[in-house]
Amino acid sequence: MEEEKGFTIVDKRHGREEDELEQQPATTAAPPQAGADQADAGPVADAGERLAHELPAMDFATFLISLSTSALYHLGLVAEQENEPPPEPDLPMARQTIDLLEMLEEKTRGNLSDDEEKLLESMLYELRMQFVEVQRRS
Repeated sequence: MEEEKGFTIVDKRHGREEDELEQQPATTAAPPQAGADQADAGPVADAGERLAHELPAMDFATFLISLSTSALYHLGLVAEQENEPPPEPDLPMARQTIDLLEMLEEKTRGNLSDDEEKLLESMLYELRMQFVEVQRRS
């Protein structure tokens, strides 16, 4: 009978204090054999850590801003990179992103702080006006 080879699972997610305290890998039935090749995630893990430190904290306002920027991109009003021209408008994609923000407004009604509610309302107003203007020009 062949001996089953086990594998090791290591949770490398960041952001929770428990994750940093519990860096113990979870193992299955059989531990890896001595001398067996094990992938070293060194550069990948380092890149992930750098990226996590460079990104802004994710909260509801940041999420809304991200969706709004996506809608502006699809409207052809902002470029992907600083030194590039904006893309051609993609009105169906812009409409879908605006619809998503409208759905969030409906589903979160009564559960947002005053600031979050005002931000969402003002974003939707501006995006709707921009959509009409781009649609009119097309």
